[in-house]
Amino acid sequence: MADQEKLSHALEDYLEAIVMMAPSIDTPVKSVAIASKLGVSKPSVNNALSALKAKGFITQEPYGDIYLTAEGLAYGQDTLNRHNTLMSFFIDVLGVEPGRAEEEACCIEHVISDDTFERWTEHVDKVLGK
Repeated sequence: MADQEKLSHALEDYLEAIVMMAPSIDTPVKSVAIASKLGVSKPSVNNALSALKAKGFITQEPYGDIYLTAEGLAYGQDTLNRHNTLMSFFIDVLGVEPGRAEEEACCIEHVISDDTFERWTEHVDKVLGK
């Protein structure tokens, strides 16, 4: 993400959700599926999709399927990786209850800098002997 402008936390959540449902740029996603996954209204999804389209992270024909661009896939995968890495650490290393680990990973993934995350990951890997 270092080469790109950071998205808002909310837009990162939308992009992350799309990546979970569409792990490639060839996999379509419906806006109703995004709304259901995130527990938000269809108008909220439409607003987020407009912003993601304007930034070049997704493409969508009017009222049609949503597709990730290569940039959207990379950004979304990076966000999802941060989330999963943090969550795994909280659960597997610290013994945090999964629900709390999920919530806290979601908060931290948006604010931790690339440099800090990289250093943290290297440290954890060293401590765990990876």
